[in-house]
Amino acid sequence: MNCLQKNPATRHYLYRFVSTMTAYVVFLLFAEWAIHSFHPTGSLLYALAALPAIPIIGIIVVVGLYLAEEKDEFQRNLLIQSMLWGLGGILSLTSVWGFLQLYAHVHPFQPFMAFPLFWCFQGIETGVLRWSYR
Repeated sequence: MNCLQKNPATRHYLYRFVSTMTAYVVFLLFAEWAIHSFHPTGSLLYALAALPAIPIIGIIVVVGLYLAEEKDEFQRNLLIQSMLWGLGGILSLTSVWGFLQLYAHVHPFQPFMAFPLFWCFQGIETGVLRWSYR
């Protein structure tokens, strides 16, 4: 597969995705550093703690923009299918984990892990779908 996509929607998506994920890493590292270095309280603590969530919300917008801009119905359908499988994967995992937490007293599931795990499930399914359509 050619890494230099000729499709404008894909190029825009990749640029936006990389930019947003870079912002996520920067915001996360900054919040971690600021909270542990300065021990803020009150509104500042809440703002710093929520800061890494802003790019996560941005990723949702980026995907929505890609779906709106993508003219290739097959590519759009591929992403939608993989996202549905990713959603099913994360819902299944959190449901099983919830019952294990309730009855087997495992450690609580950390909600901030749902988003990256969703994308892991989605990425795996994208590969499976691409392979199945070869």
